[in-house]
Amino acid sequence: MSSADVSDEDFREILAQTRHFVRTVVVPREQDILTDDRVPDDLREQVKKMGLFGYAIPQDWGGLGLNLGQDVELAMELGYTSLAVRSMFGTNNGIAGQVLVGYGTDEQKSTWLAPIASGDVVASFALTEPGAGSNPAGLRTKATRDGDGWIINGAKQYITNAPTADLFITFARTRPADAQGAGIAVFLVPADSSGVTVGAKDKKMGQEGAWTADVTFSDVRVGDSALVGGSEDIGYRAALSSLARGRVHIAALAVGTAQRALDESVAYAATATQGGTPIGEFQLVQAMLADQYAGVMAGRAMVRDAAQQWLSGEDRRLAPSAVKLFCTEMVGRVADLAVQIHGGAGYMRDVPVERIYRDVRLLRLYEGTSEIQRLIIGGGLVKAAAGSR
Repeated sequence: MSSADVSDEDFREILAQTRHFVRTVVVPREQDILTDDRVPDDLREQVKKMGLFGYAIPQDWGGLGLNLGQDVELAMELGYTSLAVRSMFGTNNGIAGQVLVGYGTDEQKSTWLAPIASGDVVASFALTEPGAGSNPAGLRTKATRDGDGWIINGAKQYITNAPTADLFITFARTRPADAQGAGIAVFLVPADSSGVTVGAKDKKMGQEGAWTADVTFSDVRVGDSALVGGSEDIGYRAALSSLARGRVHIAALAVGTAQRALDESVAYAATATQGGTPIGEFQLVQAMLADQYAGVMAGRAMVRDAAQQWLSGEDRRLAPSAVKLFCTEMVGRVADLAVQIHGGAGYMRDVPVERIYRDVRLLRLYEGTSEIQRLIIGGGLVKAAAGSR
């Protein structure tokens, strides 16, 4: 079976179940997640039972096998609530899992993908470093050939799910970039390998419950079977392709959160009063709601279009950057307006739009900052024009 094998009818059922779970089970627990800075174990178990740890892993390897067009519909539902819930299984399906799906050997896939899809293994994407974030070319972590294996040394930071990870999909330089390629390989490093150290959980502005931490590799030895795809030059390509796909997913997540911010704003405007009049009757409040609504509509259409362009192979580089840029900037504006519409209440902890305002700020930073997206788009357009002369 291929990953496109989920019928429209089956997918409608998956989507309906996810929507029901998000809105009736997770939304009422948002405050617990925020206060405790963790996703409760019972929610995690429900997510595992629903197959969400492997929704984008092909059915051959134990996942649900959703394609990117279906993935974004699911992401728009998951974005409606605390982003920590999606983050818990996001790396398994996204940037980490897709490296194995796209580039792993059959042996690597059969060893790791089924436990990743079931949620028994949490996979982390260990790319970002103090001197290399949105652009993997600056990578400093080194992997050195040693007999029939490799020795890895280096430091990674802001690694999502690192505190709970069982497997680090680790990017390391095997040689300086040359005519043969970027010299970046990717290795499968079990978290319990000797020399792997996970730092303290990061204290972040928002997204409570979504854990990140530094990871240090000190003379970590792995066998040849840990080299993804059996090639030293797969890393850079795998990182770029996995990140590009992930950008479409993050954009969809942003649309889901923007929809929630809009819904909260409309509900507040319809019930809160000033001088006995619902504030929703004031034209300047209506103008803010209209701007929010237009942003959500534009983002949703753009996400669906970018996903289709990815699936058809028409554009897997500029469209993902454009949709990520637009939707993550859009949700920032929508969240800001939501706080404004709520007035003083919008600045209070325990009010959903206050959490949303903090949560979405990260979306413009990870999986490539807005600035990097602009460089990819602008550079790509100019390059295409030069090539067509």
